[in-house]
Formats: sequence, structure tokens, C-alpha cells
Amino acid sequence: MSTNPWKRRQRTVVYENDWIVVNHDDVERPDGKPGIYGVVHYKHRAIGIVAIDTADRVLLVGQYRYPLDVYSWEIPEGGGGPDEDPLATARRELREETGVSARRWTRLGRAHLSNCIGDEEAIYYLAEDLEQGQAEPEGTEQLEVRWLDFSEAVRMVCAGEITDSISVIALLLVAHNRHAQR
Repeated sequence: MSTNPWKRRQRTVVYENDWIVVNHDDVERPDGKPGIYGVVHYKHRAIGIVAIDTADRVLLVGQYRYPLDVYSWEIPEGGGGPDEDPLATARRELREETGVSARRWTRLGRAHLSNCIGDEEAIYYLAEDLEQGQAEPEGTEQLEVRWLDFSEAVRMVCAGEITDSISVIALLLVAHNRHAQR
């Protein structure tokens, strides 16, 4: 079914900041009954980077994630505005968070991260042919950078030690692509 069975009757903005808008929608549900739907609109696109060096090590960034109240290991990530080229965002975020730049970029894919309540889109890249420079993290970021064998990162995903969705998707996609090329 490609047609939208939901009918929006009214939308009210209930909260907004620089990153998100939370909408309260009065709707007609697919069964014809009245209902409500809360929708989070993201003002930026999520970007993730799997940076792999010539020794087959992947670059991970550790940081405390306030909403989850946990420390998280994940691939370098950031956000870009809807009019910003996703690859330009990826280049900027990798350099800012880790000081690394890459000469070779491959777009791996895209995903919607929580499509039952929000419209956040993620795009992720493979970065290779790397060069180390100076990191310039934002004031909201207190980051730890760590290189580890790619196979160890995949093991961490499978063991539930890396749970960030962009990291899980992108790392497993790289592993899958490697397996498919054999």
C-alpha cells in the first residue's frame, strides 16, 4: 500500500528548539476513528562515518550520551542542515571530532532512525586513505578517540557493547559488504 491511510486534521507545535520540533497532531486513524499522533521533526540530518585505516582499524568516539545516561562508543557522527551536502557534513564532523581527514569516501546508505515517532534520517559513509590532524570538538562534546581492529568493533556490535543505531547499521553494512565480496 503506497497511499497514506492517516488524515491529519490539525497540527500544533508543542515544543521547539534549535534541533527538533515536537508536533501534536489530531488525526483520523486508518480505521476512520479520531486519534492523536506525536511527531518529532528533526531539523538536521544525522551523518555517520566508518573511518578505516590501512591496518584495518576503525576509529571510534566515546562520549557520554545525556538522554540515555550512559557512556557510548560509536563511529564519528554529527548533524548537517537539510541544505548542507551530506558528504561535506561527514568531512567536517570527522575532522572536528577526531582530527582525521580522508581522501576516499564511499556512501554506504541511509536509514530512518525511529520512524514510528520521528522523521530523522541518517546517511553513513566509509572513509579511507586517512590522514591525522588536530581535532576541534564542539563545546558540548567531551570525546575520547579510540582505534581498534575492525573485527573487534563488529564483535562489540554483536555483543551489545556498541548500541548507537547509526554505528550498528554502518559497521554491520561494511562487514556484510566485505563478506559479499569474498
